[in-house]
Amino acid sequence: MIKRKTLKTYKPIDVNSCRSKKNYTYREYLLRFIWNLLNPFFSLSPRKCFFWRNFMLRVFGAKIGKNVHIYPSVKIFIPWNLSIGDYSSIGDWAIIYNLAEVVLENSVTISHKAHICTGTHIYEDKDLPLVKKKIIIHDFAWICTEAFVSPGCNIGEGSVIGACSVVLNDIPEWEVVGGNPARFIKKRKMQNDN
Repeated sequence: MIKRKTLKTYKPIDVNSCRSKKNYTYREYLLRFIWNLLNPFFSLSPRKCFFWRNFMLRVFGAKIGKNVHIYPSVKIFIPWNLSIGDYSSIGDWAIIYNLAEVVLENSVTISHKAHICTGTHIYEDKDLPLVKKKIIIHDFAWICTEAFVSPGCNIGEGSVIGACSVVLNDIPEWEVVGGNPARFIKKRKMQNDN
């Protein structure tokens, strides 16, 4: 019979120590406070007012290309850590948890309820220090509904992340992946208009 250590054997996780760490500058804390204060002007704007939401994000330092569609229910945590190329879109109720930079290149689609997450914690350390890792989603990639992209992942050009998938590693170009964890399904082939 294998003896297992009980929780009483381990020192408790120091959640207060984790929360007391200063992970941002005072300027960033202030800007985040202002962004959250003004966020109703973003989230309550009419659905078709893409120009208004893009303008608000630009005011807070986001780099937004032309003809970008971001819907009002999208949750963007830190606008100045967001860069979006031309003709990209972020669907309803998507979460862009961009503690580190999130780069969406041209013609990227983030479907509704997808979650792009750049923050995690080192769970082996009792203080649970915050780790921030950049995510890049390349041209023509599609993150389908309710998919989760983990910190530090690089999504290759033209890739499709299937609905409800969990991406833990980089995804090569023009691949369709799915599942938890996301695995290769097939190569994506684009049809010509001719």
